[in-house]
Amino acid sequence: MAYWLFKSEPNTWGWDDQVKKGAPEEWDGVRNYQARNNMREMKVGDLGFFYHSIKEKRIVGIVRVAVEAHPDSKTDDERWECVDIEAVKPFETPITLDDIKAHPELGDMILVNNSRLSVQPVSAKEWQIICKMGGVTP
Repeated sequence: MAYWLFKSEPNTWGWDDQVKKGAPEEWDGVRNYQARNNMREMKVGDLGFFYHSIKEKRIVGIVRVAVEAHPDSKTDDERWECVDIEAVKPFETPITLDDIKAHPELGDMILVNNSRLSVQPVSAKEWQIICKMGGVTP
């Protein structure tokens, strides 16, 4: 199993929207090749952090990849693909970017060094540390 981080602007599509959907939803609209390539690597059952960007800058929940990469239904451009994700559980305590930056073992995390990348891998060690910080057991 691999671990990931999905960033979204909460006023566009937030954790509450994902939960309310109650079913897998396309992670569409990604127009960055590196983020798209990350989605191409995902397998059904992989887990990811749901991260609210912009003002909040915090991890608020865990999602699961439900459908592997397929054409993004929001465009006819064949270059763009997406996965479908579903909500798994919220964090008891949302973990802010500042919390992550303050943790010495998370200094190499992509979120710390490339916060603009909308879909990014998370190492197993980073996953465990952040889940513990957030009070969740995936």
